Amino acid sequence: MNRAPALPVCCTPLDAHWPLPFALPGTVLLSTRFDTSQLASDDFQRSAIEPPATIQRSVAKRQAEFLAGRVCARAALQQLEGLSFVPAIGEDRAPVWPTHITGSITHSTGRAAAIVAKKAHWRGLGMDLENLLNPERAERLSGEILTAPELQRMTAGRRDQLAMLVTLTFSVKESLFKALYPIVQQRFYFEHAEVLEWTETGEVRLRLLTDLSSEWRSGTELDAQFGVMDGQLLSVVSIKA
Repeated sequence: MNRAPALPVCCTPLDAHWPLPFALPGTVLLSTRFDTSQLASDDFQRSAIEPPATIQRSVAKRQAEFLAGRVCARAALQQLEGLSFVPAIGEDRAPVWPTHITGSITHSTGRAAAIVAKKAHWRGLGMDLENLLNPERAERLSGEILTAPELQRMTAGRRDQLAMLVTLTFSVKESLFKALYPIVQQRFYFEHAEVLEWTETGEVRLRLLTDLSSEWRSGTELDAQFGVMDGQLLSVVSIKA
């Protein structure tokens, strides 16, 4: 049996802990912490991952987060079904998965993660990791991220939950895009979906506000989930086969 490639110096050993309230059968989620200052000149070579030209030309931060995300993705595919495969960057900037696989990669300050599954089990998976906004920044960004009804609910809610709500709304809409875009092949934006409700235990209900296809029409509702760890919020939108 071939030995797995070495981990990059800048990454911690992969973590299989499930940080969300509800398990998704048939999925593999792996994460790692990475330190840009520890990125070694031979980290790509060491981990047997070929950096695309755009990554080779990028700054150390972008190189480290790309590498960390792809290390997670390859290991998750290996665990799922023994595949040794590193997703390329597609023309639309999204990861290119094997045709029978759905997956998502995310990274934020110092942490990266990937989730994968067979399309026979899950049609779409979207995952997004965000640093929790501070209240001042959340208030500034709320008008760009939240719809009018979302802003209304935010204003009526608790002030101490404002930063969490704006971060959560941003994150789940990113996850929704990652889950649905490969299915509908149509771009949509923050104003094209809204968070209807959420619970502190990690449940979220979303609704589309635009027609994306004959199947995914305005008014369609979906579930999402989230978890908070070390000042970061991770959200996942999963679409069953």
